[in-house]
Amino acid sequence: MALGERQVSRTGVVGVGIIGAGVISTQYLDNLTKFRDVEVRFIADIDLARAEAQATAYGISGSGSVAELLARDDIEIVVNLTIPAVHVEVGQQILAAGKHIWSEKPLALDAASGAGLLATAAAAGLRVACAPDTVLGGGIQSALRAIARGDIGEPLTATTIFHVPGPEAWHPNPDFLFAYGAGPLFDMGPYYVTTLVHAFGPAARVSAVSSKSHDTRSVGSGPRIGETFPVEVPTHHAALISFEGGQSAQSTFSFQNALPRAGFVEISGTEGTIVLPDPNMFDGDSTLWRFGHDEPTTLTATGSFFGRGSGVLDLARAIRGGGQERASGAVAEHVLDVLLSISAAAETGLTTTVSSTVEKPVPLAEDWDPSAATL
Repeated sequence: MALGERQVSRTGVVGVGIIGAGVISTQYLDNLTKFRDVEVRFIADIDLARAEAQATAYGISGSGSVAELLARDDIEIVVNLTIPAVHVEVGQQILAAGKHIWSEKPLALDAASGAGLLATAAAAGLRVACAPDTVLGGGIQSALRAIARGDIGEPLTATTIFHVPGPEAWHPNPDFLFAYGAGPLFDMGPYYVTTLVHAFGPAARVSAVSSKSHDTRSVGSGPRIGETFPVEVPTHHAALISFEGGQSAQSTFSFQNALPRAGFVEISGTEGTIVLPDPNMFDGDSTLWRFGHDEPTTLTATGSFFGRGSGVLDLARAIRGGGQERASGAVAEHVLDVLLSISAAAETGLTTTVSSTVEKPVPLAEDWDPSAATL
C-alpha cells in the first residue's frame, strides 16, 4: 500500500505480526495469544529457524522473513521487537507496507528520526504506539486513578529512583546497555518518565548532572565471563524535571550504585503522598500517606495484570473504535524528548527546554480487560 493511500476500514479481530523472535518475544506471545481481540498470524526474524521455533511453540501458522510478513494482507499491526538502533528503520518499512506499528522502547535514538516516523505514519493514516506498556498495568493504573480522584490532593512533586550496580553482573552480553542510546537513562528512564507524564502531563524543562564510574566493565556471567568492554555513556544521571502544569520531579538513573534501590516512585500533593509500585512491572499495590494520620493505607491494585502486549491490545481496540491508544507514539516521542533533554542538560550544564508537548493520558477504567472479546 502506498503511503498516503486511504486505509480500508476493517472489522473484527485484528491480525498481528511480530518482527523479532528473541527472548522478549516470549513475554509478548504469552499474553497476545490470550487476547481474543487480536490474533498473532506470523513471526519474522533474520534467523528463520528461531522464528519457526517460536511460531511452533505458540501454535502460530506463519513464520519466515520480514518481507513475507509485510506482504500479508491479514496483518494490520506489526510488533517491532528489533534492537533499538533499527527501530526507526524497521518502523518505516512497516509503514511503507501500510501497517500500524507497536514498537519496543525507545521509539528512536534521536528526536529527528522519531518525529519523522510519526510524520510518515500521520501522512499514511497509520498509527504508531510504543512501549513501555507497563503503565497500563493494574499497579500503576490504580495509583493514577487514586491521584486523579484526589487522594493526595493536588499533585505537586515526585521522586523517582533507579539505582543498581549494573546489568553486566548478570547479562551475558551487556555491551549494548553501555553503548550510545542506552545506559540507565535510556534503558530504564522510559518506565519512570512515562509514569510521570501519565501522572503530571507534559514536561517543560530539565536540569541534570551525570557521571561515569568506569571506562570499561567486565562481563560477569555466561560464556564471555571476564571479558571487558567499553562504557560509552554516563552510568549515572540525576535530573530535576519541571512540568507544564507547575509540578516537579527529582529523578536519578544509575548503573553505579553498590546499594540497589530500584522501582521507587513517590508522588506528593497538598493532602498526602503516594508510593507507587515498580513502573517496570504490571502489578503491585500502592501506599498512601495522608497528613494527620500516623499510619499509611495500602491501596490494593485492581485492573489488568497481563504483561507485555497489553499496549498492542489497546492499540488494536483504538484502531477499531477510533479512539486514542494510551501508550501512543506521541507519548513515546515526548518521553524520548525528555530523556534527550536530560542528556543535553548534563552535557552542557544548562537548563534545557523540552521542545515537544503531549496531551496527558486518561487513566484506564478499573474494569479494563484485555482478555475480553470486544471486537
